[in-house]
Amino acid sequence: MTSISLGDLAQSFMLQRRSVALRQDLSRLTDELSSGKVSDVRQVLDGNHNYLTDLERSLEVLDGYSVANSEAAYYTGAMQKALERVQEFGGALGLDLLLASGGPIGVVAGNPSDNARTQLQGMISSLNGDIAGRSLFAGTATDDVPLPDADVLIAQVLAVVAGQTTPEDIMTAAETWFADPAGFDTLTYSGSATALAPFALSETERVTLDVRANDAALKETLLHTTVAALADDPSLGLSVTQQSELFGLTGIGLQSNQDQLTSLRANIGFTEERIEMISARNQAEETSLEFARNALLATDPFETATELESVQFHLQSLYSVTVRSSQLSLVNFL
Repeated sequence: MTSISLGDLAQSFMLQRRSVALRQDLSRLTDELSSGKVSDVRQVLDGNHNYLTDLERSLEVLDGYSVANSEAAYYTGAMQKALERVQEFGGALGLDLLLASGGPIGVVAGNPSDNARTQLQGMISSLNGDIAGRSLFAGTATDDVPLPDADVLIAQVLAVVAGQTTPEDIMTAAETWFADPAGFDTLTYSGSATALAPFALSETERVTLDVRANDAALKETLLHTTVAALADDPSLGLSVTQQSELFGLTGIGLQSNQDQLTSLRANIGFTEERIEMISARNQAEETSLEFARNALLATDPFETATELESVQFHLQSLYSVTVRSSQLSLVNFL
């Protein structure tokens, strides 16, 4: 009977080739076990990458919308906090002015005009706020602050009401100037008349934040605060009684304006809720797509571990055979 055997060199090459193949399988299985994903995607998909490509594209799009959702949430949150401060300033000042209108100036609530100037500066600082370098209440003019310093606004209104002799006339002149498009909107407000572009939060959802420093509710707050701040100006020549009456008018105006500010903040709150709902829906969709992708590419950890153990056993056996083969000699055979 004819016997076929391998020479020493051929057998060495065979063992070396088998060792390389087992080590490659060991490396592949180790990576798959640690990552939980198959290493040869082409083999799993049988060359058809369309479904996987569509899943990955959808995940990338959702990732982009996630950034837009975060930006919109930060923006609306900053707006809400700024308007909260403006409303708090106006509410507190309104009560102080009403107290001052019923007693001697400087006894009940300090100097009401000084208090109004301080609160006006706080309001303007809040409305000139920005987030990441983008102005909150300037419309599309995000690189500009919408309002000047408090002293500038007081000087503008003082020039408008100059010559008026009664608190009612002063209020009427100031109200006319704030309502006139050629007044406050042109001379004081330096933001844009155009609202920010809507935030795209999904393929079908958009939210618009159209709140600017020249909004009617905010102008009303600035109007009464500014008039209260200039009530004691010597150029107006108001008596103590007239100043008290003017404080009463502005105090009532600020208190009445609270409902408008609440409504404005409620609109932003509704937008915040929409952003949160859209974000939650996007996250749920992203989780579903990731589950589908993992189901497509994921490996069975138990099967992979079993195969890895088998490869380790075969590799150890091969090393043992190689060692024994290297120890064979004619002397030992004889």
